[in-house]
Amino acid sequence: MKKAVRVYIFGTVQDVFFRGFIKENADKLALKGYVRNKEDGSVETWIEGNHEDIEKMIEICKQGPPHSIIKRLDIVDENFQGLKEFKVLTI
Repeated sequence: MKKAVRVYIFGTVQDVFFRGFIKENADKLALKGYVRNKEDGSVETWIEGNHEDIEKMIEICKQGPPHSIIKRLDIVDENFQGLKEFKVLTI
């Protein structure tokens, strides 16, 4: 079943290669969407794909790359958009 979620990741998540880490893992899981830094110091990612792969990606987000410290994840269910790729966006 296809689904989409938006995940907000809080903690030490900028300047630790977090966006590249998310992109690399999204590509491995064939997920679509985007990841970007937010002005408040958090990271936002939109993830689309199979339910099981999204659950795997959420677990990956909870771990983060080396040197990151994840304090909180906010997960919001979204409407599936049918995106074609996964992008790293800049503010």
